[in-house]
Amino acid sequence: MSESRTDFTRREFLKTTSGAVAAAAVAGPMILPQSARGANERLRIAVLGVNGRGTAHIGGFMGLEKEQNVEVAVLCDPDLEVAGKRQAEFEKKYGKKPEIVQDLRKVFDDKSIDAVSIATPNHWHSLAAIWAMQAGKDVYVEKPGSHTLWEGRKMVEAAAKYNRIVQHGVQLRSSVALQEAVQHLRSGLLGDVYMARGLVYRWRPSIGKKSTEPAPSTLNYDLWTGPAQTRPFTRNLVHYNWHWTWEYGNGDVGNQGIHETDMCLWGLGVGLPERITAMGGKYLWDDDKETPETLTTLFQYPKEKKQIQFEVRPWCTNLEDGAGVGNIFYGSKGYMVIKGYDSYETFLGEKREPGPKNKAGGDHFKNFVEAIRSRKKEHLHGPVETAHTSSGLAHLGNIAFRVDRVLHFDPVKEQFIGDKEADGMLKRKYRAPYVVPDKV
Repeated sequence: MSESRTDFTRREFLKTTSGAVAAAAVAGPMILPQSARGANERLRIAVLGVNGRGTAHIGGFMGLEKEQNVEVAVLCDPDLEVAGKRQAEFEKKYGKKPEIVQDLRKVFDDKSIDAVSIATPNHWHSLAAIWAMQAGKDVYVEKPGSHTLWEGRKMVEAAAKYNRIVQHGVQLRSSVALQEAVQHLRSGLLGDVYMARGLVYRWRPSIGKKSTEPAPSTLNYDLWTGPAQTRPFTRNLVHYNWHWTWEYGNGDVGNQGIHETDMCLWGLGVGLPERITAMGGKYLWDDDKETPETLTTLFQYPKEKKQIQFEVRPWCTNLEDGAGVGNIFYGSKGYMVIKGYDSYETFLGEKREPGPKNKAGGDHFKNFVEAIRSRKKEHLHGPVETAHTSSGLAHLGNIAFRVDRVLHFDPVKEQFIGDKEADGMLKRKYRAPYVVPDKV
C-alpha cells in the first residue's frame, strides 16, 4: 500500500472515479447492482479486522460457500503480519488465496465486493460501517455496533439513507431456543416480567504494565488508530487490551456484555432507559486497564415499570444458576435463566418448579446472507437498530460510572436532562480524516 493511500481522505475517496459509487449514493437511497445478487450469483465478502473475532467471520462465511454461494475474497487488516497469517491459514484450509488489503478504504473502493464484515477494534465499527454503506456495501458489524451513543444513531441513519442490509453481531438473536424464550416472556409464562439482569463473569487477569515503544513495521498504526486520538504505541493496546481503555474500547460491558444488554432489551421489549446509575472500580490489580474491573449498573424504565440490572465481575465468583455469562428474567410467576448464546431454562412458582427449557442455536451469518439476497431488512435477526440500542445501554452505564451520579436521560432526544458533562460523553472527538459526519 502506498503512502498516498494511507493519507487518503474521505473527500478524496468520493472524488475518485472508482469512488463514484459512493458519491452517487450520497444523492439518496439506492441499491447498487453488485449488492443485488440473485440466488445463483456469488457474493464476495471482505472481512475487516482478522486478528481475533474476524477469524470466526472467515469461518462463518466460508462455511456457507457451497450452500449460499458465498466467498471471502479479501482479508483486510492494518497489520500485514496478522493478515499474512490469516491468508496462509485460509489457503491451507480452503485451497485458495484471498487478497490482502491493509487500508479498508481500498475495500470500499472495490466494486467487486458486495459486503463487508467488520471485526475491527470498537472505535472503528461505526465509521467503517458508514463508509461501507456510502460505498454501496451491505454490512455485518461486530458488537458493539458503536463506540459512542451518537455514532450509533448515525449508523442507523446511514442504513436508512443508503438502503443497506446491516446485521449486528449479536448471534443469540439467531438462536432458535432464545427466540422461543422471548416468546415465553411475551406470552405470560412468567407472568408480569419486571426485571432483567445481564451478567458478565469472565476470567480477566491483570494485564500488567507495558512501556511505550515504536510500532512494528508491519503495522500501519495511523490506520489502526483511525477516528480515535493517537496514543504512543504499546503492546498493551495492540492487539487486544485496547478493550480496557476509554479511547478505543468500552470495558467488558461493551465487549462480552453487548450480547447480554441486547438480550435484556429484547426480552423486556424496551429501548433506552430514563434513569441510570452505576458503581464499580478496580479492586484487584494495579495495571494498565482504565475501565472498571467490577461494575454494577441500574437502568430504570418508570413508564414501563421495568428495570435492568447489569453486573460485570472479573475473577472468582458464583455463577447465578449457571448464567455466569448470560441473563436472568424475573416475573410474577417465575424466572428464566439464559445461558450463553443458545440455551434457556425456566423455574416457576415459590418452589421453583422446572418449566420449559431448550437449547438450540442458529446461524447469524446465514441470516445476513439471506437478507442480502431478499433485500428485506425485516428478515434480519439483528438489525442495525439493535446495534444502536444494545451498545447504547453499555455507553450510558459507562457514562454514569464516569460521572459518578444518577443520570436522567431523554430516550427520544437521546440526550441527558440538565447535564452538560454527561452529554459531552455521548460523542467523541474525531481525528481527521477519520470522521463520522453529522450528516451521513
